[in-house]
Amino acid sequence: MTPVTVGTELPPLRLPEISRTTLALFAGASGDHNRIHIDIDAAREAGLDDVFAHGMLSMAYLGRLLTGWVDQSAIRRFAVRFTAITPVHATPTCHGRVTAVDDIDGERVATLAVTVTLADGTTTLRGEAAVALPGA
Repeated sequence: MTPVTVGTELPPLRLPEISRTTLALFAGASGDHNRIHIDIDAAREAGLDDVFAHGMLSMAYLGRLLTGWVDQSAIRRFAVRFTAITPVHATPTCHGRVTAVDDIDGERVATLAVTVTLADGTTTLRGEAAVALPGA
């Protein structure tokens, strides 16, 4: 791994378009069968034009961003806040940037600001993660 310093950017994780199939598969995998995510009639009853992605799907994508950079066992903290919906057919991209590097309990730990954005610039999720860096 290249030296990690404040400002280090993780390679963005560009994801394919969110399809109805993606939403149905995630509903089955997660056990979250809220109709607003998979049934256009339920979405319209709620005043929306169409279904939209589960917030936890975006968090799962951010988890992939992190585990593409460090081993899963290195994740020390991971928290997010949902800021906008991810509509069906959107193409999310996950981003991470190191905001601090500290020695904590004998480990070198990087704190990262993480986000998910859509092609139109909308940020749908913001969060923070802390990961132990290898070789510490």
